[in-house]
Amino acid sequence: MDIYLLLHLIGVILFLGNIITAAFWKVNADRSGDIAHISRVSKGVMVADFVFTLPGILFILFSGLMMAHTGGYMDGQWSWLTLSITLFSVTGIIWLAILLPIQKKMISESQQSLNQGSITNGYKEASLYWAVFGIAATLLPIVILYLMIMKPM
Repeated sequence: MDIYLLLHLIGVILFLGNIITAAFWKVNADRSGDIAHISRVSKGVMVADFVFTLPGILFILFSGLMMAHTGGYMDGQWSWLTLSITLFSVTGIIWLAILLPIQKKMISESQQSLNQGSITNGYKEASLYWAVFGIAATLLPIVILYLMIMKPM
Protein backbone atom coordinates (compact mmCIF):
# COMPACT_ATOMS: atom_id res chain seq x y z
CA MET A 1 0.00 0.00 0.00
CA ASP A 2 1.24 3.43 -0.89
CA ILE A 3 2.43 5.44 2.14
CA TYR A 4 0.25 8.39 1.14
CA LEU A 5 -2.84 6.19 0.96
CA LEU A 6 -2.01 4.74 4.38
CA LEU A 7 -1.61 8.24 5.85
CA HIS A 8 -4.85 9.29 4.16
CA LEU A 9 -6.78 6.38 5.66
CA ILE A 10 -5.31 7.04 9.11
CA GLY A 11 -6.32 10.68 8.77
CA VAL A 12 -9.86 9.79 7.73
CA ILE A 13 -10.21 7.37 10.65
CA LEU A 14 -8.94 9.98 13.13
CA PHE A 15 -11.09 12.74 11.64
CA LEU A 16 -14.39 10.94 11.08
CA GLY A 17 -13.98 8.73 14.13
CA ASN A 18 -13.53 11.69 16.43
CA ILE A 19 -16.29 13.88 15.05
CA ILE A 20 -18.80 11.02 15.28
CA THR A 21 -17.77 9.83 18.75
CA ALA A 22 -17.54 13.39 20.10
CA ALA A 23 -21.14 13.98 19.05
CA PHE A 24 -22.17 10.70 20.68
CA TRP A 25 -20.56 11.56 24.03
CA LYS A 26 -21.82 15.16 23.97
CA VAL A 27 -25.42 14.18 23.23
CA ASN A 28 -25.35 11.51 25.94
CA ALA A 29 -23.87 13.94 28.46
CA ASP A 30 -26.56 16.51 27.70
CA ARG A 31 -29.28 13.88 27.99
CA SER A 32 -27.96 12.84 31.41
CA GLY A 33 -28.62 16.29 32.85
CA ASP A 34 -25.58 15.80 35.12
CA ILE A 35 -23.93 19.23 35.07
CA ALA A 36 -20.52 17.97 36.19
CA HIS A 37 -20.56 15.30 33.47
CA ILE A 38 -21.66 17.84 30.86
CA SER A 39 -18.80 20.11 31.89
CA ARG A 40 -16.23 17.29 31.67
CA VAL A 41 -17.50 16.18 28.27
CA SER A 42 -17.53 19.76 26.92
CA LYS A 43 -13.86 20.06 27.82
CA GLY A 44 -13.14 16.57 26.50
CA VAL A 45 -14.67 17.36 23.11
CA MET A 46 -12.33 20.34 22.74
CA VAL A 47 -9.28 18.31 23.78
CA ALA A 48 -10.24 15.47 21.43
CA ASP A 49 -10.49 17.94 18.55
CA PHE A 50 -6.86 18.92 19.05
CA VAL A 51 -5.63 15.37 19.74
CA PHE A 52 -7.54 13.55 16.98
CA THR A 53 -9.43 15.87 14.59
CA LEU A 54 -6.59 18.29 13.89
CA PRO A 55 -3.97 15.57 13.19
CA GLY A 56 -6.58 13.80 11.04
CA ILE A 57 -7.10 16.96 9.02
CA LEU A 58 -3.35 17.41 8.58
CA PHE A 59 -2.89 13.79 7.46
CA ILE A 60 -5.83 14.07 5.04
CA LEU A 61 -4.58 17.33 3.52
CA PHE A 62 -0.95 16.30 3.17
CA SER A 63 -1.53 12.80 1.85
CA GLY A 64 -4.50 13.78 -0.30
CA LEU A 65 -2.63 16.56 -2.03
CA MET A 66 0.38 14.31 -2.54
CA MET A 67 -1.75 11.53 -4.05
CA ALA A 68 -3.63 14.00 -6.26
CA HIS A 69 -0.36 15.51 -7.47
CA THR A 70 1.44 12.22 -8.12
CA GLY A 71 -1.71 10.67 -9.64
CA GLY A 72 -2.16 13.48 -12.12
CA TYR A 73 -5.52 14.62 -10.72
CA MET A 74 -4.52 18.28 -10.34
CA ASP A 75 -5.60 19.26 -13.86
CA GLY A 76 -7.95 22.06 -12.82
CA GLN A 77 -11.06 20.28 -14.13
CA TRP A 78 -14.23 20.09 -12.02
CA SER A 79 -14.41 16.52 -10.69
CA TRP A 80 -15.10 14.40 -7.65
CA LEU A 81 -11.75 15.61 -6.31
CA THR A 82 -12.41 19.33 -6.68
CA LEU A 83 -15.91 18.89 -5.21
CA SER A 84 -14.39 16.94 -2.31
CA ILE A 85 -11.76 19.62 -1.70
CA THR A 86 -14.47 22.30 -1.78
CA LEU A 87 -16.67 20.42 0.70
CA PHE A 88 -13.65 19.71 2.94
CA SER A 89 -12.87 23.44 2.91
CA VAL A 90 -16.46 24.26 3.89
CA THR A 91 -16.21 21.72 6.70
CA GLY A 92 -12.99 23.36 7.89
CA ILE A 93 -14.59 26.80 7.85
CA ILE A 94 -17.53 25.51 9.89
CA TRP A 95 -15.16 23.88 12.38
CA LEU A 96 -12.78 26.84 12.75
CA ALA A 97 -15.22 29.74 12.52
CA ILE A 98 -18.28 28.28 14.22
CA LEU A 99 -17.76 25.04 16.13
CA LEU A 100 -14.55 25.85 18.00
CA PRO A 101 -15.90 29.18 19.32
CA ILE A 102 -19.16 27.47 20.27
CA GLN A 103 -17.22 24.75 22.08
CA LYS A 104 -15.34 27.42 24.04
CA LYS A 105 -18.67 28.98 24.98
CA MET A 106 -20.06 25.59 26.03
CA ILE A 107 -17.07 25.04 28.29
CA SER A 108 -17.50 28.48 29.85
CA GLU A 109 -21.26 28.09 30.22
CA SER A 110 -20.93 24.57 31.66
CA GLN A 111 -18.61 26.02 34.34
CA GLN A 112 -21.19 28.71 35.09
CA SER A 113 -23.84 25.98 35.22
CA LEU A 114 -21.77 24.14 37.81
CA ASN A 115 -21.46 27.30 39.89
CA GLN A 116 -25.16 28.11 39.81
CA GLY A 117 -26.39 24.51 40.11
CA SER A 118 -28.46 24.40 36.91
CA ILE A 119 -27.79 24.42 33.20
CA THR A 120 -27.63 28.00 31.92
CA ASN A 121 -29.61 29.26 28.96
CA GLY A 122 -26.25 30.21 27.42
CA TYR A 123 -25.18 26.56 27.50
CA LYS A 124 -28.49 25.41 26.03
CA GLU A 125 -28.21 27.94 23.20
CA ALA A 126 -24.56 27.09 22.46
CA SER A 127 -25.37 23.39 22.57
CA LEU A 128 -28.19 23.84 20.06
CA TYR A 129 -25.93 25.74 17.65
CA TRP A 130 -23.22 23.10 18.14
CA ALA A 131 -25.72 20.39 17.22
CA VAL A 132 -26.96 22.17 14.09
CA PHE A 133 -23.53 23.10 12.74
CA GLY A 134 -22.05 19.83 14.00
CA ILE A 135 -24.52 17.87 11.89
CA ALA A 136 -23.41 19.81 8.81
CA ALA A 137 -19.74 19.34 9.71
CA THR A 138 -20.36 15.59 10.06
CA LEU A 139 -22.52 15.01 6.99
CA LEU A 140 -20.21 16.87 4.63
CA PRO A 141 -17.25 14.52 5.31
CA ILE A 142 -19.55 11.54 4.82
CA VAL A 143 -20.46 12.93 1.38
CA ILE A 144 -16.74 13.45 0.75
CA LEU A 145 -16.06 9.83 1.74
CA TYR A 146 -18.66 8.71 -0.81
CA LEU A 147 -17.07 10.91 -3.50
CA MET A 148 -13.59 9.58 -2.72
CA ILE A 149 -14.68 5.96 -2.94
CA MET A 150 -17.14 6.12 -5.86
CA LYS A 151 -15.48 8.89 -7.94
CA PRO A 152 -18.83 9.56 -9.67
CA MET A 153 -17.68 12.37 -11.96
